[in-house]
Amino acid sequence: MKVDIQLDGRIEHSAARAAELVALGADGLFTFEGPNDVFLPLALAAGAVRADLMTNIAVALPRSPIHLAHLAYDLQTLSQGRFRLGLGSQVRAHIEKRYGSTWSEPAARMREMVQAIKAVFDAWEGRAPLRFQGRFSSHTLMPPMFDPGPNPFGPPEICLGALGPHMTRTAAEVADGLLVMPFNSERYFTERTLPAVAEGLERAGRDRADFRLYPQVIVGTGRSADELAAAARGVRSLLAFYGSTPAYRPVLDVEGWGTLQPELNRLSKLGDFPAMLDSIDDTMLRTLAVHGTPEQCAAEILRRFGAHAERVCCYFPGYPISDQHVADLITALRAAG
Repeated sequence: MKVDIQLDGRIEHSAARAAELVALGADGLFTFEGPNDVFLPLALAAGAVRADLMTNIAVALPRSPIHLAHLAYDLQTLSQGRFRLGLGSQVRAHIEKRYGSTWSEPAARMREMVQAIKAVFDAWEGRAPLRFQGRFSSHTLMPPMFDPGPNPFGPPEICLGALGPHMTRTAAEVADGLLVMPFNSERYFTERTLPAVAEGLERAGRDRADFRLYPQVIVGTGRSADELAAAARGVRSLLAFYGSTPAYRPVLDVEGWGTLQPELNRLSKLGDFPAMLDSIDDTMLRTLAVHGTPEQCAAEILRRFGAHAERVCCYFPGYPISDQHVADLITALRAAG
């Protein structure tokens, strides 16, 4: 199984850190919408390493399909065909209050976003004139001076991040791949995600072989008791943050923990983060994430996703992890997979 690792840290260190992660064995690197721009670190990494690169995710709704198309094409060229454009809708509060944009019909808008970007790609590849007329945007003008022409490595893959069945079906209908949300469980993935993927593919008349799944896993790993305890604290912190968000309640509902979501939300508004952390017990930790030695974590990841995916994205949230442990996890995933 191939492994993608988050490229984080200070922006000026992106190229050097990318080289370090690839030297540890990472097959790919991904960024997210955090304290830095989601695209720029990948541009720096593209000049330093030959590895797969992906936004995971770029928040799509506040951006124009044209902007995203240009960024994706440029990164596809810089990486020599190794870029994947991962897009997501985010949640309403962030779209309206952080980005100052508008929120409505997220699945419908994400569907159209993918379709619009692909229409731009087709125009640049010379496959069809740009004649995209959508509900939320229209793109019918592409003078030669703004047309980069065919990409020497072909258009990049477009993936959608999704959790609920509606967005998951949308991804399976129009995108090239699904970024499976890291706040997840084996039961939710099996009972909700996979059936929604199958339904979306059937609606679009697509084959499963034409659509890729990219599971994302929250990993708490270490070897000593102190390392494992620190990893558990970091994982619990992220799980509590996700769990406080109403949009993520369906995962908790499937496991019988739905009433925890409003309580976590209440605690978050009070700023009582220690209580939020204490709300995530050991069973939740093991169900919603993986925890243990690198080898134990690799075995659990493969058990959950090995039959459905050829690569996985690993997060190590909020705790110090040695590069050796990262390398050991990658080695174990490759050896077992």
